[in-house]
Amino acid sequence: MTAPATPAYRRLSVEERRTQLLDAALGLFAHRAPEDVSLDDVAAAAGVSRPLVYRYFSGGKQQLYEDALRSAADELELCFTEPPVGPPTERLGRVLDRYLAFVDQHDTGFSALLRGGSVCETSRTTAIVDEVRRAAAEQILLHLGTDGTDGAGGTDGTGGTDGTGGTDGTGGTGTHAPAAPGARLRMLVRTWIAAVESASLIWLDEEKRPPAGELRDWLVDHLVALLVVTAATDEETAAAVGALVAYEHPDGPVGALARRVLPLVNAAAHLP
Repeated sequence: MTAPATPAYRRLSVEERRTQLLDAALGLFAHRAPEDVSLDDVAAAAGVSRPLVYRYFSGGKQQLYEDALRSAADELELCFTEPPVGPPTERLGRVLDRYLAFVDQHDTGFSALLRGGSVCETSRTTAIVDEVRRAAAEQILLHLGTDGTDGAGGTDGTGGTDGTGGTDGTGGTGTHAPAAPGARLRMLVRTWIAAVESASLIWLDEEKRPPAGELRDWLVDHLVALLVVTAATDEETAAAVGALVAYEHPDGPVGALARRVLPLVNAAAHLP
């Protein structure tokens, strides 16, 4: 009986080998704190020798961690990219589905990254995390009808607006560039992103309860509530809420939240 042929060894290119090592490191950093991962662990996971890891990452574990973090950050930023099609809260729900799936897949590493205090934490790793936060804020602001930046003349990078500052929900383009967001709206979005991070960490501490779908819906409601409260005292946010509601369906997240909240509001009608 003829023995099965052994697959021929294929020498990896420099880029392929580097990608292999990064993938192995990401798998380890996803489920362990950075200080609990050694170069020997990465070498074993990749099926290579420790000197080979050093050959590609001469800066040792710190360089490997920062490069792996950069790769994970790029993946996380993609979670927030969503075409301007359909009701805004439905787009946000899809964004949160991807984000929570990332958190689920990188649980321990995600916690270590956001909580800080790791021996691998440096100004460079902090800058990478802050970059993801800025990118997330810009994407959320885009779907609220601004250019997503704090300066004038920014581009939306997603496919168009209705020419009045609100997204058209269909991908069409208007004749005017969206305005830069004001301080109150920027603060609102950054506050919500901080709340999402905190909720994600608590979710991991609570053994991923409630289910991810329930957490997603609650976070969508949270942003809508922040928008409505801020709209009461900020004209720009009020305009953003008006544009958002115009594209929502009656049976969507905003309509469902309104039906749950209205009885509470009516109960307080005697207070003015």
